[in-house]
Amino acid sequence: MDLLVLLGVGLLTGTTTVLFGFGGGFVTVPVVVWADSALGGDATRVAVATSVVVMVVNAGFATAVTPPGTLAALRGGGPLLLLLAAGGAAGAFATRLAPAALTHWAFVAYTAVTLADVLLRPGFLRPRGQAGSSVPPRPLPALVGAPVGAVAAFLGVGGSVMTVPAMRRAGHPMRVAAALANPLTLALSLPAATLHLATASAPVLADGVLAGLVGLVDLRAAAALLLGALPVIALLRRHPPRIPDRVHAWAYAGLLGVVVAAMALSGP
Repeated sequence: MDLLVLLGVGLLTGTTTVLFGFGGGFVTVPVVVWADSALGGDATRVAVATSVVVMVVNAGFATAVTPPGTLAALRGGGPLLLLLAAGGAAGAFATRLAPAALTHWAFVAYTAVTLADVLLRPGFLRPRGQAGSSVPPRPLPALVGAPVGAVAAFLGVGGSVMTVPAMRRAGHPMRVAAALANPLTLALSLPAATLHLATASAPVLADGVLAGLVGLVDLRAAAALLLGALPVIALLRRHPPRIPDRVHAWAYAGLLGVVVAAMALSGP
């Protein structure tokens, strides 16, 4: 049953990767916490690490099938990508040291703050640079890379939770903001995933039996999630849905609300 649920969630993460730039974090962390609940307090740490690995594959695949014209908006963004990678490594290392409850409730708090921000602060639901405006979108400053990478990797949420709102306020439509979030997520999640796989010791169950993990990563859960996600990413990139920009933005906010509720209810 767990594998069927994970496969179904994989289908959802494939959809969110294309539509919202979520490579998996906001959707996969709650479900992996549930699937690995036998690990007790370590479930959130394992969920974050597993989510990061899923994000590497989803974001990498989504980036590979994104039209070059869309990715051109990141031209000259090498310093931003390098700082995202550095922040991602730092955030992954911090996850190993932080108490599980801190990681869990920091995830809930950050998601709730982001939801309030996109709903209450001007610029997300209707960003500048649209509706015929001649003002071009602004590039993201490179200096935001380190903090974005660190927080995203620490919580397992990927870069999209920060970069999509930022790019909306810079003037990009949701379709472009979501597409650009994937290469940014790949930059921060790749070093984080390497750390989670190679340098962390696996938790054990209460009866002393190893949980079958590689480092902090539940590879069984990751494989099931990716099996569902990758075909959906390929399909939606080939036949993208036509969603009005304002509806697209409200759907992003709605998904954040669902995740806040799911993680709060599954709290330790």
